[in-house]
Amino acid sequence: MTVNGPRYDRGPVLFYDILDSMERFEGYIDHFLYYNDSNGYGVFELDTEDDDIICVGSFPGLSQGETISVMGDWTEHPIYGPQLKIHEWKVVEPSELMDIERYLASGAIKGVGPTIAKRIIKKFGKDSLDIIEKEPERLTQIKGISERIAQNIATQVIERRGLREAVMLLAKYGISNNMALRLYEIYGASVENVLRENPYRLADEVDGIGFKKADEIASKIGIAIDSRYRIYSGVAYVLSSASMEGHTYLPEEELLSKSYELLGIPVSMISEALPDMMIDKKIVIKRMSDADREVSQVYLSSMYYEELGCARMLHDLDQTTDKRKNTVSEQIDKIEDELGIELDELQRSAVYGAVSNGVFILTGGPGTGKTTTINAMIKIFRMRGMSMMLAAPTGRAAKRMSETTGYEARTIHRMLELSGPVKDSEGQGVRRAFFDRNEDNPLDTDVVIIDEASMLDIHLLFALLKALQPGTRLIFVGDDNQLPSVGPGQVLHDMIESGRYACVSLEKIFRQAALSDIIVNAHKINKGEEISLDNKSKDFFFLERDNAEVIYKHMIQLIKDKLPSYVDATPMQIQVLTPTRIGALGVENLNRILQKYINPPNKDKPECSYGETIFRLGDKVMQIKNDYNLEWEIMSSYGIPADSGTGVFNGDIGVIIGIDKSSQTIVVEYDDSKRVKYPYSGLDELELAYAVTIHKSQGSEYPAVVMPLLGGPRMLLNRNLLYTGVTRARKCVTILGDRATIDTMIHNISERNRYTGLAARIRESG
Repeated sequence: MTVNGPRYDRGPVLFYDILDSMERFEGYIDHFLYYNDSNGYGVFELDTEDDDIICVGSFPGLSQGETISVMGDWTEHPIYGPQLKIHEWKVVEPSELMDIERYLASGAIKGVGPTIAKRIIKKFGKDSLDIIEKEPERLTQIKGISERIAQNIATQVIERRGLREAVMLLAKYGISNNMALRLYEIYGASVENVLRENPYRLADEVDGIGFKKADEIASKIGIAIDSRYRIYSGVAYVLSSASMEGHTYLPEEELLSKSYELLGIPVSMISEALPDMMIDKKIVIKRMSDADREVSQVYLSSMYYEELGCARMLHDLDQTTDKRKNTVSEQIDKIEDELGIELDELQRSAVYGAVSNGVFILTGGPGTGKTTTINAMIKIFRMRGMSMMLAAPTGRAAKRMSETTGYEARTIHRMLELSGPVKDSEGQGVRRAFFDRNEDNPLDTDVVIIDEASMLDIHLLFALLKALQPGTRLIFVGDDNQLPSVGPGQVLHDMIESGRYACVSLEKIFRQAALSDIIVNAHKINKGEEISLDNKSKDFFFLERDNAEVIYKHMIQLIKDKLPSYVDATPMQIQVLTPTRIGALGVENLNRILQKYINPPNKDKPECSYGETIFRLGDKVMQIKNDYNLEWEIMSSYGIPADSGTGVFNGDIGVIIGIDKSSQTIVVEYDDSKRVKYPYSGLDELELAYAVTIHKSQGSEYPAVVMPLLGGPRMLLNRNLLYTGVTRARKCVTILGDRATIDTMIHNISERNRYTGLAARIRESG
């Protein structure tokens, strides 16, 4: 048999089988070179009858000293040489006294070393393992083993066996080793009972297992398709999926229709289950009048109570304060003299509104003086001796707020002091990440100013409001014409629509801003007016192209050769924004192309694959979901951690600065210098970010933006999307595509309707 692997003279092995060019060996684990507890990935030396073999793969529950049978194929590591990549393995119960003693003496079992192992073997011989598992109290007959130690030894041996058995069982249901480890951590030895009784619990209780995976497991187990558990979980999945599209509820008719598509059972059965789900507090059904007919809005309970809680807390905060307009006017005059500015009537009204209301909203497009108005607000609050906190939803937005105000601004998550999961003495998570600042430990400040408020979703607003005491002034600043938040809700829009809060909308484009065609065209787009595409501008360009292949060519030329010197930026700082994820000009295809030319493969650049994506050293990447448990560090100039914490969020962009194939991890450094280590198994949270959707670009600002616009779904080709994309650029916008698509977007005011109830809850709160 020819093997592409180490050139050993292996001689005969105990047994082997040929399966898809793989080899089989049996031996004992001499020692682990590396082991990752979180996913079971390991590298160990296998001592066979003839050779020592380096094995790599996923080995949950295995430990040094165990005898195993493995099957795999040979690979050549560029540094560590030949390795056997394991595809299948199983534990072989040690039968010889020497094997049993080696296992017990290996250090795998705490409290048992070589001396104790010899005593156990001398006393019980080949029955040692059976006695440890079934009659551990007999171990106390051995010198040095107390009753407590005996029970601890038995527990460890049983747990290791239970973990291995659980992993093997779960593999039959298509559950990966990584996920099996997590399930065993949560449910322990009862994991099989959980699966057989109600596998849909996994969808509710385990991150990473959704309804469809639970349904697949249930099907293999034989759970009926009209099971109550399945209907409950399916309805919850539909509502949860709707929240991913921005909705906080679904009309009952739409919920039933989508649930029918998912579950494939009669609508009547689903409808009959809804009252029971209400009784079990899984959902809330809100009856509302709409155009002389009653409409039933169905919420996940948590979502409804977040909306309701936000409305009530906003009501408590919105207390009228200083109404002495003359005094405020005099103070504004002093601020104008101090800053050397002149506020227009709306700006002065905004400053007065911020001073005299508990909740205040300032909106306006680019170049309308929002930053100047914020600075005037800050000055007047300082003049009054009031403490302030400035924050924004994203790191980039917070950094920009700091630069434009001269005061420290943080992300809302940082301001609320996000803490990582609490772990027990064994290092296991016992509580998820949470905010230290809440109703029991509120923020100690007089004023909170939130910039880029259009990005707030209902979850973040709820967390923010819980941390504010009545009497604190809360000021929202944003552009209501931007796209709504990535998460559920449309907070800024709903607050304005409710009509309950003081709000000023700035409209005048100031003289300096009027020199920028980016700003002028953004306002024209917002008003539905045609924009000039004659390329006489210094910062707004249009290259008419009607072929995707040609667009690729010009896009690469712009990013690599033309724009960097023009806007004084690197190619990595120039951002491609596109309306879609799929298609010739969608994110997925563009990232593959741009990666090839901006960060091409090189023998000195390590890389790894996840699904169809190749991640390479130096790649620009984006975090694509909120992960409150991810740990990060900020390194000092001496390479020592200067700060640390948890939490990386949807839309954060960084660069891969390290890939370690031996430990199967990559390190990403984000814009705010946070470094995060991802195991290969966690790469589903990352994607390449040379191109991102316009929606994901909210709150960000780039030196230059390149937008390929060449047809696409009408629901994505709307005014809001074009407006948001254009306003992401600081120095230059270049559109590649056809005029018809641009005209379509300018005149298409239709947006995907979001089902949200915050405005109604606010009006109900009085």
